Amino acid sequence: MRCITVAGAALNQTPLDWDNNARTILSAIEQARALGASLLCLPELCISGYGCEDMFHSSGVRRMARRVLREILPSTKGIAVSLGLPVMFRSGLFNCVAFAVDGRIQGFVAKRHLAGEGLHYEPRWFKAWPEGQRAEIDLDGERFAIGDLSFDLNGIGVGFEICEDAWASSRPGAGLSQHGADVILNPSASHFAFGKLDVRKRFVLEGSRAFGVTYVYSNLLGNEAGRTIYDGGVLIASGGDLIAQGPRFSHREVCVTAATVDVDATRMARMRSASFSPSTQENTASVRVPFALVEVRGVPGRPGGEPWEGSTLLKEEEFTRAIALALFDYLRKSRSRGFVVSLSGGADSSAVVVLVGLMVRLVCRSLGVEEFKKRLSHCELKGTDEAALTHELLTTVYQSTANSSDESRQASRDVAGAVGARHVEFDVQPLVEAYVRLGEAAEGRALDWSRDDLALQNIQARTRAPSAWLLANVRGLLLLVTSDRSEAAVGYTTMDGDTCGGLSPIAGIDKAFLRRWLKWMETTGPEGIGPIAALASVTRQSPTPELRPPDRAQRAEDDLMPYDVLDEIEDAAIGGKHVPAEVLEVVAPKFPQHSREQMQAWVVRFFRLWCRNQWKRERFAPAFHVDDKNLDPRTWCRFPILSGGFERELGELGTPSGGTDA
Repeated sequence: MRCITVAGAALNQTPLDWDNNARTILSAIEQARALGASLLCLPELCISGYGCEDMFHSSGVRRMARRVLREILPSTKGIAVSLGLPVMFRSGLFNCVAFAVDGRIQGFVAKRHLAGEGLHYEPRWFKAWPEGQRAEIDLDGERFAIGDLSFDLNGIGVGFEICEDAWASSRPGAGLSQHGADVILNPSASHFAFGKLDVRKRFVLEGSRAFGVTYVYSNLLGNEAGRTIYDGGVLIASGGDLIAQGPRFSHREVCVTAATVDVDATRMARMRSASFSPSTQENTASVRVPFALVEVRGVPGRPGGEPWEGSTLLKEEEFTRAIALALFDYLRKSRSRGFVVSLSGGADSSAVVVLVGLMVRLVCRSLGVEEFKKRLSHCELKGTDEAALTHELLTTVYQSTANSSDESRQASRDVAGAVGARHVEFDVQPLVEAYVRLGEAAEGRALDWSRDDLALQNIQARTRAPSAWLLANVRGLLLLVTSDRSEAAVGYTTMDGDTCGGLSPIAGIDKAFLRRWLKWMETTGPEGIGPIAALASVTRQSPTPELRPPDRAQRAEDDLMPYDVLDEIEDAAIGGKHVPAEVLEVVAPKFPQHSREQMQAWVVRFFRLWCRNQWKRERFAPAFHVDDKNLDPRTWCRFPILSGGFERELGELGTPSGGTDA
C-alpha cells in the first residue's frame, strides 16, 4: 500500500473581506496539517470570495487577491494547497486555482466550463479556458504556467475539476485519468438546493470510480454574499467508495475533513479495468513538482478510524438549518443588531419568527452561548441563555385594525412567547382612518368596500409599515419581510406594506410547503430542538390577510385558488416554461377533485396575475435561495415587466363559462 492523507475544507468566506478570508484559509491549512494531510483542497475563489459580482472586473481587486495569495504562501510549507482567485491573462479574466506547494506557486489551473444558469453568472466575468491548452503568465515579475494543467508530485499525479467542470458532460477527469492522475481535487462554490447533495455525491462517487482516482470535493459554507446559501459538506471518495464526508450547515467558519487513501489501490483498479486506456503520449500539460506527499501507515479511511458523517436530511430539517445559517451569517456580516418582524399571527410571519428563534437555538447549541455572543460582538449581547438572547435579538409587533381578529392576536402572542421574542402591540386603526379621510377629501366622496375594496385593503397593510420601520431604526435592527413565493408569483401582497423590509427569508419557498413545515414544527421539530406546540394557534387557522371586514369572511385561497394548485401551476408555467394550454394538460390530472372547468379558470387567473405583477417581484427585498424554483428576477427567473400577457394563448385556451379570470 502507498497511503497518503488528503483533506478538503468548507470555508465561510465573504466577498472582498480579505483579512477574514485569509484567516479562514490559514486556519484550514493548520487544521489539515494537524490531521496529517499533505494535500488540501479549498473552495473555489476562496481568496477573493465567489460572489464579488462585477467587482471581478476591478484591477484593484485582482491585485489584492494576488497580494493575499503571496501572504498565504509561507504557510503552505510542507503541504500542497489549492487557492482560488481571479487571474487576468491576455485581456481575458479566468477563474483560477493557484496550486501552492511547499511555499511556492507551481501553476494556475483555469476553469474550463463556466456556470451560467440560475444563480450563476460566470460568463459575465470570466472566460472558459480551452481544453488542452497551456501558456505562461507573468505575474508581479515571475513567470508561471497557466491553463489546463496537472501536477506530478514526485510520482503522484494531481489534477483539477473546478466546480462546473464536474457537472459538464465532457468532464476534464477523463483526460486527467488517462494521463495518470491519482487524485482529482474539486474546489467548488455549489449553492444549496433541496436534493442537490445527492447529485454531488453521484458525480464525486462516479468520478472516483470511472476515473480510478481519489476524488476530493470542497465547498463554500454559509451565507457568503447575501442571497445564496452554501451548505459545505466536503466529500472524499476513492475508487467508487465514499470514505469521508464533512458536516453540512455548520456554524463553524472552517470545517476540515481528512481521509487516508491508498494510491496503489486506485492504480490497480485502473489497471484491471478493460475499458481504461492510458495515454501513451507525453503529457505536456503536467508540471513536475519536486515535492513528495507524505506517505502514512495505516488503513484507508478517516484518520483515527472516525466514521464519516451522514447528512441525508428530511426536507423540513434542511430548510430549517439552511435558513437559520443564512440568517445568522446575514446578521453578523451586515452588522445589524437584531431583527424586527411584523407578526400577524398568520403562517408566513409566524414562520419567519420561528426561524429566527431556531437560529439562536441552533447556533448556541453548536458553538455555545459565549461563542455565539463573540461572533455577534457588534450587538453587545448581555443574555446568558438562548431565551434571553432571543429576547435581545428579536422584536415582534402585532398591529391591529378594525378587521383584526382575537384569534390572530392570540396566535401572535403565543408564537412570540414560545420563541422568547420581545413582543409589542400597536392599534393602527386611527392611522388607517386618518388616511381614508385624506383619500375621501381628495376624491370628494366616501370610500366604501363595494367600489374601493383594493384601496381599503392596501391602506391597512401600508399603515403598518412605518411603525415597523421605526422600531427597526430606533434600535438598529433589520426589518424582515414575511411574504412567500406563492404570493410573489401572483402578486398577492401589498407593495410598501407587507413587502417592506431589508431581507425576505421565505420568499424562495412556496406556501404549501410552509404550512406543512409549520405543522412539522408544531409536532416534531428539528433534531435536538423539538416541537413548538404553541404553533397550533397558527396551524388551525385558514390563511387570511384580515384586510376586509369580518362579515366578508376573507380567505386567501378564495381570493386566489388552493395553494397546492397554485404551486403546481407555477411550477409548470414558470419552471417548465409551458404556455397556458400545456399547463392545463400537465396540472389538471393531478387534481381530479376539481372540475376541468375550474382548473382552466385557475390557470387563466394565474397567468393574468403573474404577468401584471412582475414589477412587484422586481422590488422585493433580497431573498434566500432554497430550491431551483426561485422567482427572483435578479438571480434566477427573468421576465419582462411589460408584456403581452399571453393574451393570444389565453384566448385560444378560452375562459370557461361561469369561470373567473381575475
